[in-house]
Amino acid sequence: MEIMTSQNNKIVENWLLFTAFMVFAMAVIGAITRLSESGLSMVEWRPLIGALPPLSENEWERVFALYQQTPEYQKKNFGMELSEFKTIFFWEWFHRLWGRLIGVIYALPLLYFWVRGQIPQGYKLKLLIGLILGGLQGIMGWYMVKSGLVDRPSVSHLRLATHLSLAFIIYGYLLWIAFDLRSSGKQDISFCLKRHGWTTLFLVGVTIIWGAFVAGLDAGLVYNSWPKMGVHWIPPELTNLTNLIQDPVSVQFFHRWIAIVAMIAVVAYAWRIKSPALGFVVLIQVGLGISTLITQVWLPLAALHQAGAFIVVGLLIHSLNKYKYR
Repeated sequence: MEIMTSQNNKIVENWLLFTAFMVFAMAVIGAITRLSESGLSMVEWRPLIGALPPLSENEWERVFALYQQTPEYQKKNFGMELSEFKTIFFWEWFHRLWGRLIGVIYALPLLYFWVRGQIPQGYKLKLLIGLILGGLQGIMGWYMVKSGLVDRPSVSHLRLATHLSLAFIIYGYLLWIAFDLRSSGKQDISFCLKRHGWTTLFLVGVTIIWGAFVAGLDAGLVYNSWPKMGVHWIPPELTNLTNLIQDPVSVQFFHRWIAIVAMIAVVAYAWRIKSPALGFVVLIQVGLGISTLITQVWLPLAALHQAGAFIVVGLLIHSLNKYKYR
């Protein structure tokens, strides 16, 4: 009986880890979609039949005509050819398709495990919460897209940050449950060290939110120098706290320096728990961020930077999960 329980736990754990990987890949695809300015190419939300791309020339003409009515086309891409539209349409379609695949990969095995009685005791509600979070993410994605279809040629950076934050929450939540299912016992840790870890995760989270603000406001295209912003250490645009959320220059300033604070916290935490991998990855992540800025948001670097954030969060979640208070 104990062997059977252990096997069930392992199967459910692997399923959750695979789903978390799918969320990770989704975030990278989302970064490419955003940075290639493809996110507003699909102006319809068709959760069921929208999985298929246009299959005829008439259908392509129809969806292109819908796009031509949007602020993005009229203010930024006026005169775009159908062939160019197909390129940006692909990334948004692929992004949404991947989201649907995540839903299927999560919901169908969950139903199977439920019917078969293979869900470990105490985990049914936790797994249902994961399903609800996934549904909310789909709704949040469309709510974000809608903000760029009315009177502005881009999505709300606040909604973009919420969308990305929810992706990190889902990713971390799935990893936490998966790590909980492992049979190995948790290691003792002092309260001080545990608090250090959670504070570090909070700082990384704040950095990620402001990174979404940077992406949403195209703030990575201003002051492409490091460590100074032009000739200034503190940009003249930084005049009040409101600017830290609304002004592109101020948003970039806060993101770059909260990232340094978070890096110091991560490196110190990694040293205390003896995790060279965590310390190394966060240094690479900061290097990717600086390189992305200097290259004026070169898409491959920017996508790697997004991936790096998820890897840092994943390593932090793993370290926090395997310890218990002493």
